[in-house]
Amino acid sequence: MIDGLDETHDASRRSFVASANDPDGDFPIQNLPLGIFSRGPNGRRGVGVAIGDRIFDLAGARHAGLIRSVSGDAIGQDSLNALFALGNQQLRLLRKEVSRLLDEDPAGQATRDALAKCLVPMSECTMHRPTDVANYTDFYAGIHHARAAGALLTPENPLPANYKWVPIAYHGRASSVQAGGGEVRRPLGQRPPLQAGGAPSFGACERLDFELEIGFYVSGGNALGDPVPISGAASHIAGYSLLNDWSARDVQRWEMFPLGPFLSKSFATSVSPWVVTADALMPFRTAAMPRGDGDPKPLPYLWNDDDQANGGLNIDLEVSLSTAKMRKANEREVRILTSNARYLYWTPAQMVAHHTINGCNLKAGDLIGTGTISGPSDAELSSMLEFTKGGTQPVTLPNGEKRSFLLDGDRITFRGRCRCDGFSSIGFGLCVGTIISERQTPN
Repeated sequence: MIDGLDETHDASRRSFVASANDPDGDFPIQNLPLGIFSRGPNGRRGVGVAIGDRIFDLAGARHAGLIRSVSGDAIGQDSLNALFALGNQQLRLLRKEVSRLLDEDPAGQATRDALAKCLVPMSECTMHRPTDVANYTDFYAGIHHARAAGALLTPENPLPANYKWVPIAYHGRASSVQAGGGEVRRPLGQRPPLQAGGAPSFGACERLDFELEIGFYVSGGNALGDPVPISGAASHIAGYSLLNDWSARDVQRWEMFPLGPFLSKSFATSVSPWVVTADALMPFRTAAMPRGDGDPKPLPYLWNDDDQANGGLNIDLEVSLSTAKMRKANEREVRILTSNARYLYWTPAQMVAHHTINGCNLKAGDLIGTGTISGPSDAELSSMLEFTKGGTQPVTLPNGEKRSFLLDGDRITFRGRCRCDGFSSIGFGLCVGTIISERQTPN
């Protein structure tokens, strides 16, 4: 028996929302992810729950007297910050209440009629960034990516000596985090000199890339000066989304020494609009990635037996590419790689414990990225930098187009799916971004 399972995970449970009972759908009643939606791009924003092809309006349900587990102050906001600040125990109560309400047999016709008024077709809604992200931290926890990218970017030191001792991370730019689905403008910046000792060039990024990651959001938070122990770190994670850490590889190669990436990462980060809660993912927990022979055991503040046994995530991941030419010809997008979140060398709980060990205070709604999740095979290398070997081995698409890095008009789509015998499969929705050309260079 997996710790934390309850009636909300029952695979036999069905919803009166018919589309939620599609076995291939992302949002069955066993999922119930949280997000921020509006009816149209300029409508009032509110907290919603995905159920099939509908959004359950929590503020509307609260106003109708259907939601009692949380206050209107927490769900009457235009972000999930206030709700996440209540902590995971309160999120669990809300999940159970919504699951009962959306069950195929809610109590009485009057209740069903009231619930129906709170259900909005997704097709009529615009999704927004889930939280007001005050702080964004990006880790480097995928060891297969660290090795493959390191061999291309820093061949003299592909895997840093500290990698197996400490979860490496940097503070990213929170203001440019956006809900996946829109456009990503090609950034401008300095590019490396063509020869040693030469001057850099300036212009649009010529080696634009994506990075396949999982993002997770902080719940509750911790006070300044109070580290979160590894034994309780998982309880500070509200839920998970897909995350695309867009990267300007030429700019990155020139600027990253000695302090790391700056303009090459800060221009855009995309997250999927729905946050799959930590409770919904309980059936899909797995053991942490096994450490290789000779790898050091982490220091005590990063080690917990239960986290090693259950702190990993079994999430199938995939990336698809659609070019402007393909869409004009009504051709389907092409899946270019697959991976799985179990390839993370450090668990999310270890990331939280390390992030706070110096007394750093995390705030509810903060976003943490795992780092690129590549697998051990060539088909699981989760950035173009890796699977095209730094652009030297372009990928050929079915229509004959070739790609070393992304061109204007290219559309990248991330998907995530959880599968486990005995449980309903759940998904994350889409994280999409379409590349558009750079702005005119300023004078």
